[in-house]
Amino acid sequence: MTFRSDIEALILASLESGPKYGFDIARHIKERSAEKLKLGEGQLYPVLHRLQKQGMLEADWEIPEGATPRKVYRLTIEGSKRLAEKRKAWKSFVTSVEGVLGTVGMKAEVDHG
Repeated sequence: MTFRSDIEALILASLESGPKYGFDIARHIKERSAEKLKLGEGQLYPVLHRLQKQGMLEADWEIPEGATPRKVYRLTIEGSKRLAEKRKAWKSFVTSVEGVLGTVGMKAEVDHG
């Protein structure tokens, strides 16, 4: 089991709460991760474009009065389904890792106890 596209899950989860601009997605992920996860433009935008092409996201240009046009992204039904799949996979992965880490810790306690 690999998590090559962890960034996809983070982006989809960020958009679950509502539409956001790219900058706001990166900021949301950074804030929700206690600043442990920081996405640069070179990481974020290629994934946003890929997810949009796959139908996981929709995007529209907004032109705020007196400001630069910005693209706003929103989750589609397919994107919500993909997020549910990714959450399930992550829960399975975390359970597996906890099983190994728990076993290692318990063995050390038995050997030294």
